[in-house]
Amino acid sequence: MVKKSIFIFLIFFFTVSCYAEDITITVIYNNVPYDENLQTRWGISLFIEGLEKNILFDTGGEGTVLLSNMAKLKIDPGDVDIIILSHIHGDHIGGLWGVLEENNEVLVYLPQSFPKDFKDRASKICKEIISVGKPVKICRRVWSTGELGTWMKEQSLVIETSKGLVIITGCAHPGIVDIARFTKSYFEKEIYLVLGGFHLMAYSESRVRELIKQLKRLGVEKVGPSHCTGGRPIELFRESWDEDFFDLGCGARIKIRE
Repeated sequence: MVKKSIFIFLIFFFTVSCYAEDITITVIYNNVPYDENLQTRWGISLFIEGLEKNILFDTGGEGTVLLSNMAKLKIDPGDVDIIILSHIHGDHIGGLWGVLEENNEVLVYLPQSFPKDFKDRASKICKEIISVGKPVKICRRVWSTGELGTWMKEQSLVIETSKGLVIITGCAHPGIVDIARFTKSYFEKEIYLVLGGFHLMAYSESRVRELIKQLKRLGVEKVGPSHCTGGRPIELFRESWDEDFFDLGCGARIKIRE
């Protein structure tokens, strides 16, 4: 009986220790405003800390703006360990070179479909380039979905938390519902939060409402749509999730308590 109690305690302790530190996600580049002290430009970049490695997800379109916002948010480029590039569009990769000028000791994960000249240029500056095709583990609790989509290949970031999966998208060109469905199926876990660009600007209101229903059916608990999602679609998500909706404008911070 005593041995069984010790065994249960050890399992509990191990589980808690795996998710001991809170995760903070800071929006450092976005076309959607939030903090009036920061510059807004078309694109997105998020800084993620509280994991085994500090991660910069996408880099916005302009290095000077990205670095300026980082300075105002007191985020040191030297603290970045890993950079994830979701897809090849300029508003997601343009700030890369500015960051690498400040810190070239980073690993850069990018879809394997990126052009060779881009990979060659980056590999001469950064510590290492990792081309991603299939889902791959990046560090403890952090994964790439691998390349998804057809006409525009894109990877999303997945973080395992005690509350469920957190999915971070660049533009969700493969489809936000398809990304969520794939992730839930592949990891066989519930989805806690989906955030990033959902690429719904050109969608009709009825179509957006249908996508919202599908995400609800998938059990998505919280959302943070921004960037290319579009003004009206963002408001529809806000109405649907209410207190479980996160503003994800430039300068916003989301804390996931473990």
